[in-house]
Amino acid sequence: MKFLFEDESFSFETLRAAGFANYGGAELGEVLATVRGIPDADEAAWHREWKATAERVEALGRASLKAGHEVSAREALLRASNYFRTAEFYRRDDPENDPEVVELSARSRDAFVTAAGLFDFGFEESEIPYEGTTLPGYLYTVDDTPRPTVIYNNGYDSTLDESYFAIGAAALARGYNVLAFDGPGQGAALRKQGLVFRPDWEAVITPVVDFALTRPEIVPDRIALFGYSLGGYLVARAAAFDHRPAAVILDDGIYDFHAAMENSMPPFVSEWINQGRDDVALPVVSLLMTASTQARWAMRNGVWAMGVDSYAELAREFRRYTLDGIADRITSATLVLDAENDQFFKGQPEQVAKALTNAQATLVTLREDEGAGEHCHMGAMSRSHQVIFDWLDETLA
Repeated sequence: MKFLFEDESFSFETLRAAGFANYGGAELGEVLATVRGIPDADEAAWHREWKATAERVEALGRASLKAGHEVSAREALLRASNYFRTAEFYRRDDPENDPEVVELSARSRDAFVTAAGLFDFGFEESEIPYEGTTLPGYLYTVDDTPRPTVIYNNGYDSTLDESYFAIGAAALARGYNVLAFDGPGQGAALRKQGLVFRPDWEAVITPVVDFALTRPEIVPDRIALFGYSLGGYLVARAAAFDHRPAAVILDDGIYDFHAAMENSMPPFVSEWINQGRDDVALPVVSLLMTASTQARWAMRNGVWAMGVDSYAELAREFRRYTLDGIADRITSATLVLDAENDQFFKGQPEQVAKALTNAQATLVTLREDEGAGEHCHMGAMSRSHQVIFDWLDETLA
């Protein structure tokens, strides 16, 4: 599905930003007005136009807040948070040292936290103990009574603030609490703390579940893990070793992260990298990156978030992100979502479902002809949440 751009990456990221309108994260008119000034694949224009929209909408929210109009302020600041995140997305030339990455990420978070303070339900910023430091978290609560809870796990590039649009609003409307966090390689844990991804994600989820079990708002035996995008691999990996969650939701299922990268390259380039012939592989990889916005972004983001020094090293690091040999250790009931037109992990959800030999696994494919066929079902949030929560209601009943 192409949405407002021919460039596949720009199309998807615009659909992602616009799709959050369902939960107050965007206005279609604002999206249309923004993209009018962005030529296809022009990353500088993308940054400029989305930042301008974010600043304009943020100013509306701040003015409403100052005047005591809390609903108007909340609505505008939620949108501004999403727009700041979108403006930051392609800033990957040197993200570790880019002041715009720092500023836009901080403004996205500040707008969201200010808006969340105006919610009609409970919201609390949390610090989750993790290996001598903490992970930033948000706890959303329906009320003060113990309730079933969804633990939201980010993906390759999503942020803690995105959690409200991705799952939080839909969960709260159905009586579920949500505990969301930025893990290593994600959001503020990467940007502020320098924590990078790790494949043994059970080392991350175990302390998050430990923290959840200290909270009186959370029913201990009714916890579900929700993995968003790459989170579909991460929480599956964790569930192979931590069996306390009663349910696992993979949106979407990922069996082998490296395979997705390898499939995007000519076979001879992958072979050179596997042989350690980086001197001949890297010039070709660089050429591929000049021709593809998606490849360029994914490589640059990966070097940063994975904490490696080269694109070849990144490809080798991705090999560690696989469910091969451990999927049969998962015993929790698992919902595996599949997107018919997934441009990143096509075919992998079915592979995951087949490998879950010791779990009650349910595979649901959402189709392109119902508008839900893109990765993580962007643009069809209500449809995907219907599937997720109808299944979860029945599984935890």
